[in-house]
Amino acid sequence: MIQSEYFWSPVKLSLEIASISLLAVLVIGVIAAKLMANRTFKGQAIIDTLLLLPLVLPPSVVGFLLIVIFGKQSFVGRGIEWLFNGPVIFTWWAAVIAAAVVAFPLMYQSARAGFESIDNEIEDASRVDGASDLKVFLYVTMPLASKAIMTGAILSFARAIGEFGATLMFAGNIPGKTQTLPTAIYVAMDSGDMELAWMWVSIILLISTSMLVFMNFIKKRF
Repeated sequence: MIQSEYFWSPVKLSLEIASISLLAVLVIGVIAAKLMANRTFKGQAIIDTLLLLPLVLPPSVVGFLLIVIFGKQSFVGRGIEWLFNGPVIFTWWAAVIAAAVVAFPLMYQSARAGFESIDNEIEDASRVDGASDLKVFLYVTMPLASKAIMTGAILSFARAIGEFGATLMFAGNIPGKTQTLPTAIYVAMDSGDMELAWMWVSIILLISTSMLVFMNFIKKRF
């Protein structure tokens, strides 16, 4: 069983989906965190609430909202279907979107905390020395917030690889296409194959534990 394609397919898909979603939330989360950090403006609380909302919403609600947003009845869904000659729902990309949405708040929150911990005088001193805002961000702000960003990235990856509810609703459970480790475990348990379920559980436990060990290493090392 452990040598079969059926066994490793959910593992491979989970790692691929989590990795792609991590890249998305890393870029978008860092940009959003930088725009929101150390700033006060009208409507800030509303935007901040919307960005963090997937963290507290039940996964089934997140999946429902994704179906509404990307479904055939929505402008976004029709636009995607027109561009790519097919809907995004029940595809590999749907699993990526679901994982990214639920993982995003962890990246955003961690990166924002990192940016807000930086002394503004350090950034201002760099600007006085002639550095542009882009150079200050790349060579001063990012290195100083690197620990928080890496922590957020690890937590986001772990959250993405363990996503179940939103993925099941929005991407489905199609073997070899959208069946990730959590959905595969659910199916194995439902069918009474506890040995197979335990093998998949062991893999996801190993991955998640490794992520936490690596995160603790980063905190002590940097």
